[in-house]
Amino acid sequence: MTRIHQTLYAERREPLLSAFGFKGGYLTELWQSISGLQGSSGTTGVGVGVQSILWSDARVFVQSGELEGNQMMADMTRHALSLADGVEFNTPLELLDHILPDVYAYGQSRTGFQDLRYTFALNSLVTVDHAAWALYSGEEKSNFYNLVPETYRAVLTERHAELASIPIIAYGMSEAGITEIMEEGYFFLKIKLGADPDGDGDQEKMLEWDKLRISQIHEIAKRYTSSRTDSGAIAYYLDANGRYESKSTLQRFLEHAGQIGALEHILLFEEPFPEELEIDVTDIPVRLAADESVHNEKDARKRIEMGYGAFALKPVAKTMSMSLIIAKLAIEQGVPCFCADLTANPLLVDWNKNLAARLPAIPGLKVGAIETNGHQNYSNWLQMKSWHPRAGAPWMESSRGIYKLDELFYETDGGALQASPAYLELLHNS
Repeated sequence: MTRIHQTLYAERREPLLSAFGFKGGYLTELWQSISGLQGSSGTTGVGVGVQSILWSDARVFVQSGELEGNQMMADMTRHALSLADGVEFNTPLELLDHILPDVYAYGQSRTGFQDLRYTFALNSLVTVDHAAWALYSGEEKSNFYNLVPETYRAVLTERHAELASIPIIAYGMSEAGITEIMEEGYFFLKIKLGADPDGDGDQEKMLEWDKLRISQIHEIAKRYTSSRTDSGAIAYYLDANGRYESKSTLQRFLEHAGQIGALEHILLFEEPFPEELEIDVTDIPVRLAADESVHNEKDARKRIEMGYGAFALKPVAKTMSMSLIIAKLAIEQGVPCFCADLTANPLLVDWNKNLAARLPAIPGLKVGAIETNGHQNYSNWLQMKSWHPRAGAPWMESSRGIYKLDELFYETDGGALQASPAYLELLHNS
């Protein structure tokens, strides 16, 4: 039994190299939340999180703006820490189950949305959950894999030596930028769709923009090959973030992809529809992946019934604890999973790798996979890397689109559960 004796909180506002566009909007900075949970033995678990209000509930972003929306989520994290103070738990999953309902209710009140998306609450809890795993690891003197309850550990069957590093092709990336990514050896591309070119929400304009964008990218990518895909070609992972309002619009996009020879390159198409549209997708000719629409086990089961064939797990956006719950259900049902990003900082990238490294490969790939785009977006990426407890470790850098994971990575959880002196200093000075 682990008891939380004291809680600490700090935050940093990290600027981006340029405005980051998706869901028809643009982010200019990402708030980093840092939590400290001190156990009764004196051990302190340090967790970090990245707030993305545009991703977790775009309505909050539109209504309140970037600054105020970030403040709302930060307040939810502080509230979560106040709830956790003095709590005893057997596993971090138990702690999450204990505080999530109250944090969600507080978020409803704070944002004014009674139907606030659960991802907004989960996003606010990533730093707390991460700190709970770190405290649990320190007090139990064991690594992540051995601490995972057996019922969830049973589905973590892999131990990949290599993970595909998935870069992001955002709305504004130029042809030169795309070519540079291809020359660097990346072979599985995450492509953002669903742009709002004139800001009026017009679906026809969005569709035409998306068709032009996939044509532009495919014209470049088709010139390259890879030994790590089953087809030998560059693979695509499309993400519309719920911007397609009808099945027919999606089908028209896929027809275009087929006409230009891009359809067979698409291994995943993530969240084409708003989550409230419960559309049967069993007849869609590509594997659809669920992400924001899956907040818990019940949502995952519903998406499987609708025909979704993959889940994007996000320890860095929806907590490791909830990700394990969803992974167990999905893998038992034969639905592949992979770990997606939320523009994670370097420490969170390695936290994400701890799950990604143990998931079966996505059909069409010969290796595991993890999305990472922080190096493409943060102004202070090099400084943030220096704050990693194992800064300079070989597994932190990808080469030719691949992260190589050695035995030390597995023995130390990639450093993800160790207390960073830099983050500890922020906590103690806050």
